[in-house]
Amino acid sequence: MTELKNDRFLKALAREPVDRTPIWMMRQAGRYLPEYRASRAKAGSFMDLCTNPEMACEVTLQPLERYPLDAAILFSDILTIPDAMGLGLYFETGEGPRFKKTVRTEAEVQALEVPNVDDSLGYVMKAVSTIRSALNGRVPLIGFSGSPWTLATYMIEGGSSKDFRRAKAMIYDQPEVAHLLLDKLAQTVTEYLNAQIRAGAQAVQIFDTWGGALSAQAYEEFSLRYMRQIVAGLIREHDGRKVPVILFTKNGGLWLEKMADTGCDALGLDWTINIGDARRRVGDKVALQGNMDPAVLYASPKTIRAEVKRILTDFGDHPGHIFNLGHGITPEVDPEHAKAFIEAVTELG
Repeated sequence: MTELKNDRFLKALAREPVDRTPIWMMRQAGRYLPEYRASRAKAGSFMDLCTNPEMACEVTLQPLERYPLDAAILFSDILTIPDAMGLGLYFETGEGPRFKKTVRTEAEVQALEVPNVDDSLGYVMKAVSTIRSALNGRVPLIGFSGSPWTLATYMIEGGSSKDFRRAKAMIYDQPEVAHLLLDKLAQTVTEYLNAQIRAGAQAVQIFDTWGGALSAQAYEEFSLRYMRQIVAGLIREHDGRKVPVILFTKNGGLWLEKMADTGCDALGLDWTINIGDARRRVGDKVALQGNMDPAVLYASPKTIRAEVKRILTDFGDHPGHIFNLGHGITPEVDPEHAKAFIEAVTELG
């Protein structure tokens, strides 16, 4: 086992004292970096980049070459799971992800098989092991998956959606069909994350991107229930070290206490909630990750620094804070503004 040279991210997840607040960014390996755009052009397509372990490693490491980040996150996509279940993922330029097949009827859900993730998603595990080897203990590696509800929305709608009308119609009109689909997805996500952990991921995050689109009752029944199931089924110690789990529900500020009761180690926060209020609500039960509005990165470095200082002040002098954006960094951000953000955290945190 390679010794970890920088473990402040894992220490903060365990709510242990650290020398400064650790930082990483959601989508830190992405289109805002010119070197990423060059790698994607070389790969030929986004999916070709995802399915090539060496190139996935290359782009995972790119932001670490630029910035003093405290964690790397596997370069992949949440929709690799529906693709492995036979739905045929592809990307339309300017339109986002699409599927050749949808899942909208009981028969279609019944026909879905829980895939053997080591076979159908073996390229992801190969990428994880390749990245871990390349990092050589530099920083921890984060693995991830989408939540069952978030994955289900894409599978039912056939791609992105503004109103989730088909997915919501299913949970209200055919709740038993929705539960069958979500249970199959929860089983798959559990196996997928455990395979990432066995391959070398040192922490995992569940992205519940669309949980906040649900009503309070529906969130508990159709999203939180399945994330709780996943957390209960995960490998929590590997290579002699605890493997922490982060839950992130975008627009989930109403449900922090319930999320903290799942058994996870940390909650990711979007920018719609004050991080000090969030800390007071969950106490020392979990660490908190977040939560600057990514749009602040369009402002001046002086403004970015002031916002970083405000969030650090709001969180206060307590253990258990990982600085991050409240959602992924956007493609149009100037890399120099990302640098100003990260430097402000490392200096002020």
